Amino acid sequence: MGAGGFAGSNPAAPTVGLAVLALAAALGPGFHARVQPIPPAVRAQMTGVSWRPGCPVGFAELRLITLTYRGFDGRDHTGRLVANRDAAGALVSVFRRLYAERFPIKRMDPVDRYGGDDFRSIEADNTSAFNCRPATGSSRWSQHAYGRAIDVNPIENPYVSGGTSSHRASKPFLDRSNHRPGMAYDGGLLVEAFRAAGWGWGGSWSGIKDYQHFSTTGG
Repeated sequence: MGAGGFAGSNPAAPTVGLAVLALAAALGPGFHARVQPIPPAVRAQMTGVSWRPGCPVGFAELRLITLTYRGFDGRDHTGRLVANRDAAGALVSVFRRLYAERFPIKRMDPVDRYGGDDFRSIEADNTSAFNCRPATGSSRWSQHAYGRAIDVNPIENPYVSGGTSSHRASKPFLDRSNHRPGMAYDGGLLVEAFRAAGWGWGGSWSGIKDYQHFSTTGG
């Protein structure tokens, strides 16, 4: 889960994925994280998909984060996130803590693997950060478009409006009092880890609840 390159026609994608796997194998077991400028092959995959001219940040402001996470199978996996360079340190710190305390993540790939489609990424229960798109139901930029927001386990932590979710697999998780692995809730590890990093949580919003959403601004 989450270890390969982006899907699509770009021939460099498998090479990037294999390089990440080789890095993880060389480092051995345990938590590892690498923050780097966006490599040319990844930039090519992002252009016209999650990033395009007119986005509020350029590639120079973004970073590729490669890190270890615990899967729902209890095993170590290598995931990748694209985020703002000023958010990268906090994300590494949060995921280091989540790994140490065995908090499970289902999948972690840049949204380009899903054609930049937020709905498809959620359907795959994919944890992702940067995506140059408007905020849901708005014409203003989402914090994801700045690389300063992340959605974690979006099936277990749905966007809830009018008491329901657009994703069928999220229906069992509408009852937020039943705390299960991978969920975000007040007092739980996921929320507390991001809170310690100074990030806000969409589950604390009034009215609409975005349980998957964490951002540097809280918006």
